[in-house]
Amino acid sequence: MPSLKEFRNRIASVKSTQKITKAMQMVAAAKLKRAQSQAEAARPYASRMARVIANLASSVSGDSAPALLRGTGRADVHLLVVMTSERGLCGGFNTQIVRLAREKIVELQAAGRAVKILAVGKKGRDQLRRLYGPLIVNYIDLSGFRSIGADAALIVGDAVRELYEAGEFDVAMLFFSRFRSVISQVPTALQLIPARAPEGVTLPDLKGAVYEYEPNETEILEALLPRYLNGQVLQGLLENQAGFYGAQMSAMDSATRNAGDLIKKLTLRYNRQRQANITKELIEIISGAEAL
Repeated sequence: MPSLKEFRNRIASVKSTQKITKAMQMVAAAKLKRAQSQAEAARPYASRMARVIANLASSVSGDSAPALLRGTGRADVHLLVVMTSERGLCGGFNTQIVRLAREKIVELQAAGRAVKILAVGKKGRDQLRRLYGPLIVNYIDLSGFRSIGADAALIVGDAVRELYEAGEFDVAMLFFSRFRSVISQVPTALQLIPARAPEGVTLPDLKGAVYEYEPNETEILEALLPRYLNGQVLQGLLENQAGFYGAQMSAMDSATRNAGDLIKKLTLRYNRQRQANITKELIEIISGAEAL
C-alpha cells in the first residue's frame, strides 16, 4: 500500500496535469473559432471554382487539353499527398487520415500500381514511415508558419507540380480531414491530377446560352488549373486546421474530466489510508494503556 506522502505527491501531479489539459482545451477552443471560420469561408470559392473548371473542361478534350487536365494517359504511378498536423494530443485525428491513406496504398499495390507519398505534416510522416518509409519522396514541414494560408498551399502545390512535370507520377490524390463539427471530422480523399471536379458538383445552368471565350477555353484552363490545384490544397489545409483544433479541444476536455475522476479516486484512497493509520495508532495506544 502506498504511503500518505506518495498519495499526496500523486494527487498533486494529477492536478498539475489537469491544469495543463484545461489550459490546452481553452487555447484550442479559442483557435477553433477562427480556423472554423476560415474553412467555411473558403468552401464557396472552392465550390464555384470547381464549377468553372467543370464547365470549361466539358468543352476541351484530347491533346488540346492542358497537361493538368488530361493527365499522362496512364495510371501506373500514384502520388498520395497525405496532410496531417504538426502536433499531437488530438485523439485519433491524424490516425484516421493515415488509415485512409494506408487503405489506398494497399488497394493500389494489390492492383500492381506503384505508390509514392508526399507527407505534409510531421505526425503523418512519422506514422507512414514505419511501414512505408521508402515510399516517401518528400516531406513538407509546416511548423514554421504562424498561420496556415495561401503561402503554405503554394509550397505544397508547387511541390506536387514539380514532381508531375518531372514525370514522377501519373495520378495525384490528396488526403485530409474535412471539418464537420467539434466531435466529427471526416477523412477525405480528393483527386488532384488529372484535375476533375469533386463529386456532387453540378454544371451551371446556361439556359441555352452559348458562350464564346476570349482567349479560348484551353488558354483559360492553363491559367486556372494551377490556381484550382492550389485552391484544393488550401481548402484541405484549412479543413485540417479546423479539424485539428476541434479534435484537440475534445481530447483535452476528456483528459481534464478523466484527471478529475482520478483525483477523486486518489483522494478517497488517501482518506481511507489516513483513517486506517489513525485507527491503527489508536489501537496501539489503547493496547499499550491496557498493558500498563
